[in-house]
Amino acid sequence: MKTKIYSIITILFVSFSINAQIDRTKIPESGPAPKINIGTPEKFTLPNGLQVLVVENHKLPRVSVILDIDNAPISYGEKKGVEGFVGGLLGTGTKNISKEKFDAEVDYLGANISFGSESASASSLSKYFPRVLELMADAAFNPVFTQEEFDKQKKQALDAIKNSENSVAAIAVRVGNVLTFGKNHPFGEFTSESTLNNVSLEDVKALYEKTFIPNNAYLVVLGDVDFKTVKKQITTLFSGWKRGEFIAPELPKVTNPKTTEINFINMSNAVQSEISIVNTVDLKMSDPDYFAALLANQILGAGGTGRLYKNLREDKGYTYGAYSGIGASRYVSRFSASASVRNMVTDSSVVEAMKEINTIRYKKATQEELDIAKAKYVGNFVRNVENPSTIAGYALSILQNNLPSNYYETYLEKINAVTLDDIQNAAIKYFQGDKARIIITGKGIDVLKNLEKTDYIIKYFDKEGNPTEKPAMTLPIPDGMTAQNVVDKYLAAIGGKDKVMAVKTMMMTANATVQGTPIVMTSKMATPNKMVQEISVMGNVMQKTVFDGEKGFMEGRGQKMDMPAEQIADAKAANAIFSDLNYTAGTLDRIEPVHGKNMMVLKFNNTEVFYDMTTWLKVQEVKTVKTPDGKEVKVPTTFGDYKEVKGIKFPYTIGQKMGPMDLNFEIKEIKINEGVSEADFK
Repeated sequence: MKTKIYSIITILFVSFSINAQIDRTKIPESGPAPKINIGTPEKFTLPNGLQVLVVENHKLPRVSVILDIDNAPISYGEKKGVEGFVGGLLGTGTKNISKEKFDAEVDYLGANISFGSESASASSLSKYFPRVLELMADAAFNPVFTQEEFDKQKKQALDAIKNSENSVAAIAVRVGNVLTFGKNHPFGEFTSESTLNNVSLEDVKALYEKTFIPNNAYLVVLGDVDFKTVKKQITTLFSGWKRGEFIAPELPKVTNPKTTEINFINMSNAVQSEISIVNTVDLKMSDPDYFAALLANQILGAGGTGRLYKNLREDKGYTYGAYSGIGASRYVSRFSASASVRNMVTDSSVVEAMKEINTIRYKKATQEELDIAKAKYVGNFVRNVENPSTIAGYALSILQNNLPSNYYETYLEKINAVTLDDIQNAAIKYFQGDKARIIITGKGIDVLKNLEKTDYIIKYFDKEGNPTEKPAMTLPIPDGMTAQNVVDKYLAAIGGKDKVMAVKTMMMTANATVQGTPIVMTSKMATPNKMVQEISVMGNVMQKTVFDGEKGFMEGRGQKMDMPAEQIADAKAANAIFSDLNYTAGTLDRIEPVHGKNMMVLKFNNTEVFYDMTTWLKVQEVKTVKTPDGKEVKVPTTFGDYKEVKGIKFPYTIGQKMGPMDLNFEIKEIKINEGVSEADFK
């Protein structure tokens, strides 16, 4: 027993000694990159040019096969969508077996067989694989393109397009591609109702004959197979596939704008804005700065540890997620940062996203950020190489991208060799924050007013990417709605017209601060139009305005001045306590969104009155007045924090902007039908 105790004490002592030597405030230094031994697939090439890769893996009795026809991208123009029918009609029976029997046998074998316009794939248990591969080859090389099946799929495709026309996300992707690459580029064109209607069955057959060829194709087999056996089967099934001549036209040149601009697509049904900040890039997997570009993007926004995510979601709460991505292609690709945000923070989200993009370009990332990004890539890579399909995928990537044969064996070394200088150089080169398109798909009436306050030029486009005019910034007034209706809704919202009409006098006291000095405003009113208002500073009356129903005066700093005739006329016409009673004589001007809420704007003489169409409370009045030099200026007064006094709601915060000065009054007391006498208006 003592021996056991001594052993435990010894172990604890050693543990404490080791822990005492570790500084846990520092991130441990990275060890050397693990040695990656990636197996090499067995390969052979058929006389027709088809390149075959076979990866044997006998852990599970399953096999999968992928056929990839690696043609360069082409444009389909007025027949865009034809390629979808090639993939859709392949596998709908063959010259040797009907569609019903084909589907039934695939189901019976527990297999999966699918086709794309330039691809095919299948998977099954290894004991059924010979027959499944035979079925896939038969469907690929002996298709039956029937008019009946074509018409059926065309109707489905047209229905899908119609259903997507009101999808903000779908339109954002469509127009984003158009603006980034151009309508004439394969990556920019899109399928529409008109292009689909231009496609015939003969077009589908012609495209199949042109592009479904072996001399640009790869066949990858992975799983529980014997190389010699499967080679013999593939040779038998695929040698009859005839070579073709495919010459892709030269791709149109893509460009970025000379300076960053906002491209806005108006969607009146949008409840949030889809934002993408995009610039095209010429980045290939063989480029020396490819790994630096990947890591720079990881730091910026390729996950929950990215700066975009931390800023827009965790710090600001603008969105559920904000991410960035960068592509590498033999043709052309793009960098993009994107997020779906609430309408009212669209402009703020743009500002914050652009800030992050420009910051990583002009200020070096931290070593901690780089270490985390590297750890992410190293971890993913090590996990991926444990998957047998990775070996085939890597081998195919090496062939298609003309990479060195040891490209993936040295992958981790290249990741770990990236420095902070490399990150900044890649960010400057590929994240072109000064020549980007900020593509926003959203509700213009809700977001454009604030977007116009940014420093970016705004260009407008329709749902097909065509230039258009700025969308209307107001909503139509419902039929039958009048100023009387609006005022009635307001009176009902604050307590009812009967209660309002029962108010004969009102006294109100409010506090505010001007340049750090507290002021007190006391107002007394009596129906129909008598009023007195005093503004006091430190107990001294600095300004006083009085109107007794017929005449009035203004007094301040020892000076007294009678009201001018124009002001007297306005005072006589007004209702001192509830000015809205007069607004029934006004006109409804427009419906305007303010801070994400629709406001009914009523115009009365020189005043615009804003009523919240949800609560029907008054939120703002904007009065147009003339300055001494004859200029017209707008003076807004805001109302909020409504509270009830004797069954009637009154605003307890009143704000007024007078030139550069903001006056924000907080109501301290309201008295109804008490505290006011005729003597107050003398």
